[in-house]
Amino acid sequence: MTYAAEIPQSDAGSSDDRHDEFLGALAALGGAAGNGRLRETLEWDEASYEAVKADLLARRLIVPGRGRGGSVALADGSGQEGPGLGQGNRSAPASRAAKGPRAAAASSFEQAFRAIDDCLRNEEGCSTELDYTEQTSWLLFLKYLDGLEDDKAAVAALEGHSSTPILEESYRWNSWAAPKTASGELDHHAALTGDDLRDVVNQRLFPYLEGFKQNASGPNTIEYKIGEIFSEIRNKISSGYNLREIINVIDGLRFRSQAEKHELSMLYEEKIKRMGNAGRNGGEYYTPRPLIRAIVQVVNPLIGETVYDPAVGSAGFLCEAFEFLRKGGEAGAELRTSDLETLQQGTFTGKEKKSLANVMAIMNMILHGIEAPKVLHTNTLTENLSDVQERDRFDVILANPPFGGSERKEVQQNFEIRSGETAFLFLQHIIRRLRAGGRAGVVIKNTFLSNTDNASVALRQKLLSECNLHTVLDCPGGTFQGAGVKTVVLFFEKGAPTRQVWFYQLDPGRNLGKTNPLNDRDLAEFVELQRSFANSPKSWNVEVDSIDRDTVDLSVKNPNAGEAVALRSPQEIMAEIAALDRESAEVLARIGGLLK
Repeated sequence: MTYAAEIPQSDAGSSDDRHDEFLGALAALGGAAGNGRLRETLEWDEASYEAVKADLLARRLIVPGRGRGGSVALADGSGQEGPGLGQGNRSAPASRAAKGPRAAAASSFEQAFRAIDDCLRNEEGCSTELDYTEQTSWLLFLKYLDGLEDDKAAVAALEGHSSTPILEESYRWNSWAAPKTASGELDHHAALTGDDLRDVVNQRLFPYLEGFKQNASGPNTIEYKIGEIFSEIRNKISSGYNLREIINVIDGLRFRSQAEKHELSMLYEEKIKRMGNAGRNGGEYYTPRPLIRAIVQVVNPLIGETVYDPAVGSAGFLCEAFEFLRKGGEAGAELRTSDLETLQQGTFTGKEKKSLANVMAIMNMILHGIEAPKVLHTNTLTENLSDVQERDRFDVILANPPFGGSERKEVQQNFEIRSGETAFLFLQHIIRRLRAGGRAGVVIKNTFLSNTDNASVALRQKLLSECNLHTVLDCPGGTFQGAGVKTVVLFFEKGAPTRQVWFYQLDPGRNLGKTNPLNDRDLAEFVELQRSFANSPKSWNVEVDSIDRDTVDLSVKNPNAGEAVALRSPQEIMAEIAALDRESAEVLARIGGLLK
């Protein structure tokens, strides 16, 4: 989940932003939660959490809860009215701990997501978190699109002109999914259900929406994105009765205000996170957001620069870069209207090979406020690098390319350094696609720094000669949940060779895991020290001239750490065991002799 709030860091946003993050997370958990669970959700350290909690308690925006281990709850009347489940809809019961309009309204999002998952569990075609997220996504998207059309119509009316709807009236949400009575309630007599509803969705709605891809004026339009989404996914809800129940729940949600959209995007991130951690194939979708935020801060994209992720996954890097720039970047400057237009139209590009991840990326970016995301469904590695022109390059590249996979021989032919390791091919792609003077932050296996195979050595030589690899962040085990490998983050600039590399060995002082994930506070020192490449017990500089030219070994070896314990070889250990066995046998023999 995306919560960019860290109290001790000045660049984490204003105190109001931090309060909103706290209240939004609490609302998403049903309006009340134990301190441990809420802090885990926010991914804050204890000091940051307690500071904001104390301030909100003093302002009476939250109150102490009744949980035995310590909890908090939203205070009565502490916020504006937000999304709520319609009275006529079938909804999950309201949280007993959530009180007041803000709590009741905000809790409807989490309650709705749970109710939808409960319905999907009854579907034979939906058996995993990936299925739940995919099916929830297309329905949420159509509801969101209906609200977006209403917003555009209202703006057009205020400006004195009319707007052209994206969808024909019969395919609008309030026509096929949730027709309303004059009082605004769901019209149960007109609302389709059962086989009729399922057939309309499968035989009319999806083919109509898929056709937008061919009829759109260009690929960077909302119409094209609609067609792209519905070309890639299918309705897996075979029961029209389950579909009706899910639609009723979603219809009761409102996400028109910024606060509502922010809350929805946070919960959607949480679904992506659960999906990413659900199994082996899902793990490539989710990169810890605190790590992404630190990478974005160090790379520091600027308004007017282009930002690219060649292995976009669920678009975590692009969403966080958008949030960073939307808040004025490192300086926190107020943006002009032209700046906001630039962010919407010409800044972000992503590419993704897998269909579901591609849909997740588009949906995630739309929910974060990018109306027509430029996310292309393609295998990035099939591009011939010799065809890349200056117009194809980017100012900033942020990526966590998949590792451990393999590509066909004909794909490897596109690269100067051929390798079966996908991450090595992606790194070559990134170097080639980076504009002169451009900057990159790339996650890769830490074995890349020391492997002795020809491809690894050649790629390290290429990186050091064509780019300034100025920073290497060594991440601890457990940074990526479920991943059995350690990773590093490479920060480099294109156009000048590397003279010196600054290493930072991240050590949060605890074992990372599902219940104790990486948080922004863990990375605060890294971000601060990196600005000046300062030496510390966790950081040091290495001159490239001191690196062996043949092996180009860049292994992380902290000179400030204590002397490493010399580990004995297996042969030495076995020899000692054998010697001890002989000694034991001699002792037993002597004892036996005394007993005769």
